Amino acid sequence: MDRLLLDRGWNVDVAIGAVMGRWADIVGSNVAEHCKPVTFSDGVLTVRADSTAWTTQMRLMSSSILGRLDTEVGKDAVTELRVQGPSAPSWNRGPRKSTGPGPRDTYG
Repeated sequence: MDRLLLDRGWNVDVAIGAVMGRWADIVGSNVAEHCKPVTFSDGVLTVRADSTAWTTQMRLMSSSILGRLDTEVGKDAVTELRVQGPSAPSWNRGPRKSTGPGPRDTYG
């Protein structure tokens, strides 16, 4: 099976699939509650955090997480860890829209 994976070039895909499935084991249950892996493309693993505080925390821990991923997946399978914060609310409501900055112009 290992030879088939190597011949087809699937070994990184299988390893990344394992990372997605075992995310809590790799980063710990506390981090996994607040940060979820979203996509993997061209060596870049994108993670979404549920708050801006966890976004900052994940960015600070990124080098240690990349080291752990090197151990779990293989050297240089994941070359970059991108951390995204929570999605901002949409201000587009209703059928009509006004031009300009909208409700955010009164925030200071």
